[in-house]
Amino acid sequence: MENKFKESLLDKNTLSVTWELVPGRGANEKPQEVAIASAEQAAKGGRVHALTITDNPGGNPAILADYLGMDILKLGIEPLVHFTCKDKNRNQMESQLYALDRANIRNLLVMTGDYPVSGFKGRPKPVFDLDPINALQLISDMNKGLEIQGMKGPVYHKASDFFAGAAVSPFKAAEAEQMVQYYKMKKKIAGGAQFIVCQLGYDARKFHEVLQFLKVNNFDTPVVGNIYILPYGAARIMNQNQLPGCVVTDKLLAELEAEKGAPDKGVGARMLRAAKMYAVMKGMGFAGVHIGGHNIKYEQVEYIIDQGEELSKNWQDYIREFDYPQTNGFYYFEKDEKTGLNSDRPANRANLPLDAPVNFGYTMMRGMHALMFTPNKKLFPVMRSFYRAAEGKKKREKRLHALEHIAKVVMLDCKDCGDCAMFDIAYLCPMSQCPKNQRNGACGGSLNGWCEVFPNEKKCIWVRAYARLKKYGEEANIDVPPVPPANWDLYQTSSWSNFYLGKDHSAPILGIKRPESKVPQTKK
Repeated sequence: MENKFKESLLDKNTLSVTWELVPGRGANEKPQEVAIASAEQAAKGGRVHALTITDNPGGNPAILADYLGMDILKLGIEPLVHFTCKDKNRNQMESQLYALDRANIRNLLVMTGDYPVSGFKGRPKPVFDLDPINALQLISDMNKGLEIQGMKGPVYHKASDFFAGAAVSPFKAAEAEQMVQYYKMKKKIAGGAQFIVCQLGYDARKFHEVLQFLKVNNFDTPVVGNIYILPYGAARIMNQNQLPGCVVTDKLLAELEAEKGAPDKGVGARMLRAAKMYAVMKGMGFAGVHIGGHNIKYEQVEYIIDQGEELSKNWQDYIREFDYPQTNGFYYFEKDEKTGLNSDRPANRANLPLDAPVNFGYTMMRGMHALMFTPNKKLFPVMRSFYRAAEGKKKREKRLHALEHIAKVVMLDCKDCGDCAMFDIAYLCPMSQCPKNQRNGACGGSLNGWCEVFPNEKKCIWVRAYARLKKYGEEANIDVPPVPPANWDLYQTSSWSNFYLGKDHSAPILGIKRPESKVPQTKK
């Protein structure tokens, strides 16, 4: 079955265009009717390759994107469904993917999702069972034919045909924030992301940075640029980080404030700005553009396409109009003064200051790790034998677990998940210190190193981890294969015992095998 969005994005001679619809809360209210009417126009117009449908944007409840995707597909245009990790555990995700596969909805944008903020009778419980990397791995396995363990051995499902992508934010001011975004993007591609969509910002060098980063790392993954038709009201909200991940600088906000005094209240200026973004992105080599904005009409989308195509003939002339750097902002590459964009030379990060403090506690834990938790060195064999001798002896196991838990709660705010990821995040706990429980890298919502959920209160744990590792020249330790999700079979059990006895996620990564059974084999 033809997938026009996939074909357009993979066609080097086509700039793929998607248009974002935000259908909102309700089933038969005005926002849902407007979304379907817009979809009908786009299907008839033939200029848009896919319609993206948001999934509970802003952490608020809304109609299920999957259902509207089915309606949109019937109109003859491809839906691109946002598939987020905030509200569903891994089983519900798998169920949702089965339903999408059966409905022939194949295009997915896999994201962490906004932290839940409102719902029926209060704030809902966040889930974040899988992160986008784990979700992409599930989708990749389904595309191959998911292996299920049956009573008589493995059973393989029919292969699905999902075309799944992921998001990245190049619009980060701090070195640590930006680097963990790019390391995580690499993990997403390794997990199966077939295209990348950029978060929202207005800095031309940052548009270009994503393309350059992929190029110098030998990735040929298509990238979709984000064009938001920006009025002053939305810009002010973004400037205050009330829409996490969307970056509007003070300089741009001031320009928009001046523009809204025009007779058309700034509509013409922001439409032309969007068309110029289209032109610049096409000239840079983006595979597609994603057009969004509040109450945008289809005619406005066509204007951006038509005007953007015309302006793209001289796209370099407009680069200087997207000069909106963040204060003391970090760039991965050195600037190319001739073009105003980036060279292919990475900036020297060695002497840049750390983006978070590193205390003595981390130094102490590094020493403990080298002494006790490095396989086949120092005390590791002794500790492994110790926990092996305690295995199966309930009272002894309970006492050891209690001592471990007290120590880890005091030092590390441990939540006793039993499948510890602190080794993977420079001795920071993603289960207690990251509201989204991210085990593979930061979400896109932080600003200036601060957590999206606790701005100006808590630094993002991945910023802290990068700073800790960079102090010892080991920041590349984040650039490693993906970490699996937490195994809830191990919840409220000893993570040390699980580590030493090869039960947790570290076992295959570090080559820790389960000890042989203590029970002697009966001779036949």
